[in-house]
Amino acid sequence: MASGAGMPRQSGEDIRRMSIERPFPGGSGNGLTMDVVSALFPVFEQASAGAIAVDRRGYITWINGSYCRLLGVEDPETVIGKYIREVIPPSRMPEVVRTGRPILLDIMEYRNQQLVVMRLPVYDDAGTVIGAVAFVLYDDVEPLTPLVSKFRRLQQDLAAARQALARRRARYELSDFVGASPQALEVKRTARLAAARATPVLLLGETGTGKEVLAQAIHATSQRAEQPFIAVNVAAIPENLLEAEFFGVAPGAYTGADRRREGKFQVADGGTLFLDEVGDMPLPMQAKLLRVLQEREVEPLGSNQMKPVNVRIIAATSRDLEAMVAEGGFRSDLYYRLNVLQIRLPPLRQRLVDLGVLCEAILEDIAFHDEPRAEITPEAVAVLSHHDWPGNVRELRNTLEQALALNEHTRILDVEHLLPLVPRDMASPPGGRTNKGGVRSLAEIVTDAEREAIHQALEHTGGNKARAARLLGISRSVLYEKLGRMSENSDT
Repeated sequence: MASGAGMPRQSGEDIRRMSIERPFPGGSGNGLTMDVVSALFPVFEQASAGAIAVDRRGYITWINGSYCRLLGVEDPETVIGKYIREVIPPSRMPEVVRTGRPILLDIMEYRNQQLVVMRLPVYDDAGTVIGAVAFVLYDDVEPLTPLVSKFRRLQQDLAAARQALARRRARYELSDFVGASPQALEVKRTARLAAARATPVLLLGETGTGKEVLAQAIHATSQRAEQPFIAVNVAAIPENLLEAEFFGVAPGAYTGADRRREGKFQVADGGTLFLDEVGDMPLPMQAKLLRVLQEREVEPLGSNQMKPVNVRIIAATSRDLEAMVAEGGFRSDLYYRLNVLQIRLPPLRQRLVDLGVLCEAILEDIAFHDEPRAEITPEAVAVLSHHDWPGNVRELRNTLEQALALNEHTRILDVEHLLPLVPRDMASPPGGRTNKGGVRSLAEIVTDAEREAIHQALEHTGGNKARAARLLGISRSVLYEKLGRMSENSDT
């Protein structure tokens, strides 16, 4: 408890005269001045449950009867001239006179009471703090219950809005596109170029090659990263609902449309709209999409008002759009509008050197969600290398998940766990380091490819192992394990 020891005290007569005439010495000036205090004091004193004033040193210069009753003080003269914290230990009035900043709303606990208090500094003509006043707005927090409840509801609504916005933001970064092969590195290089620009991007690749992962990574690396990322699978929406889904619906547009509903363009405003399988879009809808891209405005279904939108478009397809343009199945003007910056994602069979790090990344992701961490042997990776993976990375993940599900107590996936899951004509287990003809085994080739991928990543990052691990799509601990095994093999 602060004490007023050592501080000069004013005479009783001076204090009495000052408490009768005015709470503070000095005149009016900047901020809350004596003129303002004199005008507002009767109002605040009548409306509050108590009022008190201190001088620039924190000594009580005035207190009204209501506050005395709250404090259990019978005679105001017994506290006037005392240091505020001698009378009210938890008071923050010294802080107000020291900083010159008001405390507009505070809950002060005093003798099992919860007092809602407002504290204000008072200035003289020169703008110097000459004291402070405080008013007890409520001597019980019960009247504030409706206000507190409303505040909590607003907090809950804000939290829900933040969660909804988080769901609309990108979940993936460039490090989530796993691989260090020349093909994977070229994809990431072009993706960084795309992220630095606001131009439309066209992603081409077979199903399961990671087009949405790359689209989200481009958005997350761009200046629009804090804005929504909205993905729409064009092939999954019935043709008669596409216009409403894209552009929204005005009230009364059709039976049952009793309220306005925003379309994907309005929801993605300021951010990125990802059009997956854009090659499946019907021709009539292509013409409407082209107009929106050109004019940067949408017209909701059933409305005659145009709504401006600011959306970055990333489109993706597994179909051959050039052939479709030649055959009349896709509008050439829309194709040129979308195909400003093209990124072609290679199928997995064209970058089998990434198979090992892809398996590591997938197993780590599976463990992150709900499973214990599992490893995979080089021989097992060699078995997977026999397959051409028409479903690409998506099929690879499904295969590893099946292997873990069928061998729930296994923490190291080996050849016998994967052979039943790979087509028989493709799966030929490695039979040692070399065969009878002196040809290197596939396991050895895959191990060398993994070693080369790690070397490329380290060279690309200047030896930075943390960045190399992100580039390879594996954790830093897994990279250290692999480097350790490589070192052991080189020693033997």
